Amino acid sequence: MQTTQTPASAIEPEARDTGAPAPAAPAAPAAPGAEGPGPVRLTAPGAADAGDAAPTATGGAGPVQFTAPGAADTGEAASTAAAGAGDAASPTTGGAGPVPPAAGEPAPAVPVFTGGVQVLFGDEGDVATLVGPTTSIAVRPVRGAVRAALGRLAEGALPAEELYAGLLPAERVHVERILGRARHLLAHAVLARGSRRVLVRLEPVARDAAYEPVAVRPDATVRLSRFAFCRSREGALVLESPLVKYRAVLTDAAARTLAAALGAPGTPGRLGADAGLDAESTTDVLAHLVGAGFAELADEDGAFASDAEPVLRQWDFHDLLFHSRIRSGRYDDVFGAVYPHRGAIEPRPAVKPVPEGPSMPLYRPTREEIAERDPSLTTAIETRRSIRGYGEQEMTARQLGEFLYRVARVRAHYTPEPGSTRDEVVSRPYPSGGQGYELELYVTVRRCAGLEPGIYYYDPVGHRLVLRNEEEADRESLFHVASRATGMEARPDVLVTVTARFQRMSWKYRAIAYATTLRHTGVLYQTMYLVATALGLAPCALGNGDADMSARVLGLDYLQESSVGDFLLGSRRPDDSVAGEPGEGWRMLNSPEWSLPDNP
Repeated sequence: MQTTQTPASAIEPEARDTGAPAPAAPAAPAAPGAEGPGPVRLTAPGAADAGDAAPTATGGAGPVQFTAPGAADTGEAASTAAAGAGDAASPTTGGAGPVPPAAGEPAPAVPVFTGGVQVLFGDEGDVATLVGPTTSIAVRPVRGAVRAALGRLAEGALPAEELYAGLLPAERVHVERILGRARHLLAHAVLARGSRRVLVRLEPVARDAAYEPVAVRPDATVRLSRFAFCRSREGALVLESPLVKYRAVLTDAAARTLAAALGAPGTPGRLGADAGLDAESTTDVLAHLVGAGFAELADEDGAFASDAEPVLRQWDFHDLLFHSRIRSGRYDDVFGAVYPHRGAIEPRPAVKPVPEGPSMPLYRPTREEIAERDPSLTTAIETRRSIRGYGEQEMTARQLGEFLYRVARVRAHYTPEPGSTRDEVVSRPYPSGGQGYELELYVTVRRCAGLEPGIYYYDPVGHRLVLRNEEEADRESLFHVASRATGMEARPDVLVTVTARFQRMSWKYRAIAYATTLRHTGVLYQTMYLVATALGLAPCALGNGDADMSARVLGLDYLQESSVGDFLLGSRRPDDSVAGEPGEGWRMLNSPEWSLPDNP
């Protein structure tokens, strides 16, 4: 940004972040007969009518309100735009007008307010308030040509020469400083050369978002990154990537065609011809997509970074996307316990209704008998391991009953009073985020003394097994998949299938519901391991299962309840021990004296 000799005090905007959304306003214009003509509200083309949100004047002309066009309120849109991209978006030449890009250089993006941003001018004074979905900022002084420029920007993206038309050098610097203060409310629009036509709008989704456009030569080979993907969002096609801290809104049909063509490597000429864009506009769009990270240039060997770079090669697309969406930092959508469906959809009950079928009560241990024979927690932790071989003697229904009771029974049930906003919750032996307890257990029995082979549902309130499926072929299908997960090493006595009632979590949580379910599954696994170890059983958690097949066998709707984990149980061989020296290639570290001589 080029400065002038104008004293800083004359151009420095006074900015104040109000930390609040749009100011509260009366719901209707001034009544007839009130002093003055009432408020004036200007709504940009394509934007929703602000309706009653317009402030009301009771004396003199009301404030003028400009609403930025674009998508609806995006929630966490208050992200910080790039310093580099921000500077590129508004080049200065000391008031002489923007300098066209040199031959082969990409045109800079121009600033545009993100969807839902409003520019409010008071009817008195020289204050402008820029109001975003989650924050607002008041700046001053704003008058004359500066006020006019902000008004033009509120109506949509403009070429720089139009945005800054009529501004003196100092006024232009003043506008740029205002935009710098409000960069968390700005996106970057790539325009077709010589027009107002917006091809792509790059919206920051993280506070530290930054990029610089990269020049793309006519003979370069370009392709979408292996991690980029398109989806529909708020009525528009967007390009996203877990590697990129921007969202590319493909506002123009040509940009959408170009994005599709980038699925295969190509040169700018071919890609532009497919999209119907001129050469300069094509290279401009590609320069910004490459600079942001959505697209890649092939190296001299024809390789692309997302395929060749060692760290990226070891990330699967869906793993990296999942990681980027379940932690805050590089995503701006609503996140956490926000109850997105309260008032529209009834929540799932804290306790699943017990399915119909013959039932069998299970053994209930007492605290006293467990205390008499249980190993210490340290012993259980230190001797815990995965065991895939089993003893000749089958495990018993008594052992299975104690295992399920100590692992997954419902200990208590809280029902809120009518009209309360509190959640219906339960308590179980393992922890669960928000006491959601969405996990359910199904027990498939091959051999268990005192229990017939079959597929059962575990009723955690009644502490009983309910028969769901007697088909031997279905049992063997479940066991085969479980054995395959161990390299066909294990042939267990019992398979515990862990399912999740997904809407129990997604009714309350946005963005993290499924991730939290997987965390719960891990917590449950450890509880199962420790209890099985204390009982002298052979436990083994599995890393894979067939959710489609288990849903069919268990009679479940895949989208409402399906498997997220599997756990093997069996009797333990008498000679199975963790005592003695470790096997070949192992050496004891960190307090080898903790090695326990006997099994629990």
